[in-house]
Amino acid sequence: MALKRRSTNRGPRLPFKKKEAEHRINEFITATEVRVTGENVEQGIYPLAEARKMAEAQELDLVEISPNAQPPVCRIVDYSKFLYEQKKKQKAIKANAKQTVIKEIRFGPNTDDHDFQFKLKNAKGFLENGEKVRAYVHFRGRAIVYKERGEILLLKFAQALEDFAKVELMPKLEGKRMFLTLAPKASAK
Repeated sequence: MALKRRSTNRGPRLPFKKKEAEHRINEFITATEVRVTGENVEQGIYPLAEARKMAEAQELDLVEISPNAQPPVCRIVDYSKFLYEQKKKQKAIKANAKQTVIKEIRFGPNTDDHDFQFKLKNAKGFLENGEKVRAYVHFRGRAIVYKERGEILLLKFAQALEDFAKVELMPKLEGKRMFLTLAPKASAK
């Protein structure tokens, strides 16, 4: 019995598309005059040809930093080193950016007092850690008739947490859920 081979033909192969350069460098700069900056360079406005000669004399690249300025700003720098520094800065910015975490707490319209206190304790912990809390009442079946109970429950929840959080979004009904969003107070940290 012979095994059937599957066809691996997935259509014509397209050549690898090269990523377009982020900045214009050297001969790709189109302006007639440029403002030149950089180390070991006298800053000022120069004709493009003279600016290129200055870069070649230092064996560096003329990189267009700000093309929309009048005249465009160019820096005399090693382009690969310049790109490396920019990537490093972007990585540092990304590392320092704080991700906002939203923790959800679910209630039913007939949530018991013990369950309420337990969820309240969890919410306090989340808020002390600097996380946002999104509490919601989920109405199942015909329980949607008791919208007022859900709203009262969420407002009671917000009032119990007023020392730790500020209300970001008042109770709002979306479909079968009523939401309340709380953000930690600055002094809670």
